[in-house]
Amino acid sequence: MRYRLAGLLSGLAFVALPGAFAQQAAPPPPAFAPANTTQEGARAMASTCAACHGTHGKAAPGAAVAGLAGRPAGETIQAMKDFREGKRPATLMHQIAKGFSEPEVAAMAEYFARQQ
Repeated sequence: MRYRLAGLLSGLAFVALPGAFAQQAAPPPPAFAPANTTQEGARAMASTCAACHGTHGKAAPGAAVAGLAGRPAGETIQAMKDFREGKRPATLMHQIAKGFSEPEVAAMAEYFARQQ
């Protein structure tokens, strides 16, 4: 009888255990840092463009991709929007554009517009 009672209690604990976990609240989503749209932050973000668009947006002569240095900020912002929305053909830029918020794109566009 004692063994049957112990077995019954362990069985009840096993059945009740999943219910205890199911009632716990899900952890909150991770908090991400706000966009750093300062001049220094924009320069840091823009440095990720160097591999294709050249250092400080100055493309190499004869490069297949556009240089960004000196380009009006509005043009860069519109191009990024078009890439993000799939309105402009791209191999990688449609994905890259989705990785930046609108304030980040604007900050980088202003940075590139100031480059000569």
